Amino acid sequence: MCGRYIITSAPEAIRVLFQYGEQPNFPARYNVAPTQPVPIVRVEAGVRRFALVRWGLIPPWVKDPRGFALLINARGETVLDKPAFRNAMRRRRCLFPADGFYEWKPDGDRKRPYFIRPRSAGPIAFAGLWETWMGPNGEEVETACIVTTAANRTLGSIHERMPVVIAPAAFDLWLDCAEVDATTAAALIVPAPENLFEAYEISPAVNRTANDSPSLIEPLAPHLEAAAPAVKPKPRPKPKKDDGQASLL
Repeated sequence: MCGRYIITSAPEAIRVLFQYGEQPNFPARYNVAPTQPVPIVRVEAGVRRFALVRWGLIPPWVKDPRGFALLINARGETVLDKPAFRNAMRRRRCLFPADGFYEWKPDGDRKRPYFIRPRSAGPIAFAGLWETWMGPNGEEVETACIVTTAANRTLGSIHERMPVVIAPAAFDLWLDCAEVDATTAAALIVPAPENLFEAYEISPAVNRTANDSPSLIEPLAPHLEAAAPAVKPKPRPKPKKDDGQASLL
């Protein structure tokens, strides 16, 4: 599954990759969690658009969200058939901009957090689905979830699932619900290439959603590491700062 992720690239770098017209400003986020507002990219009237939605999909047929289990992920194997996702898979596919994600590795009676990021710097895209839920008083809430698949061999020792990563060349194939049917788009639901990601153990500080700082993605200090060694991350440039930006998230 994917229960936490980060968005740290500069807004302009994300806009260049996803090619939407809006120019939103937003700060780096190092601990994006369910129920929070998150950016997605979708197609409206044939044009890519940036939008803010709540992470945790609510199907439109739900009468009371308070009694409905939060759907932060959709298993790729069942999106074509499961009632909660099949209509969104046909008509409301989207992309989640991200710079990496967290996963927890079982270790006896505890779980050890790992940070997983692309080996090359820059944002990537997770496959997503979105919906609009309308309440009894006419209120509307837009929500979304991340599509997952079986983990590749690189990450399989940490967790059995991973987000579906959509390559830039396939953005249109995933986003264009008017011209690309759900079955064709589902062919993109595959594990990421083995050389795409690197992973290393980090501090349990990420477990607390209130923590949101660059220190969360620092490798665990050697004297704190468990017997299983972490994969050593490659040095990479720090994300550019966007001073004085107004926060949308």
